[in-house]
Amino acid sequence: MATVVLLNSVITCPDCGFQKEEEMPTDACQYFYECENCKTRLKPLAGDCCVFCSYGTIKCPPVQQGTSCCG
Repeated sequence: MATVVLLNSVITCPDCGFQKEEEMPTDACQYFYECENCKTRLKPLAGDCCVFCSYGTIKCPPVQQGTSCCG
């Protein structure tokens, strides 16, 4: 049975709390993300491979599949 991979995740800015749904890339890490509201440049927290794993409601596609995003 194939794993269903979700491609949309809501990123929440830790500085201002602004939320936006974004489509995640399936073939690369997204290491930086700029908040549309306050212009804070987000980067992954220690131990995370991308901004979706740190600030999103859904982890990135490779992590959902049990592999590493940047490995």
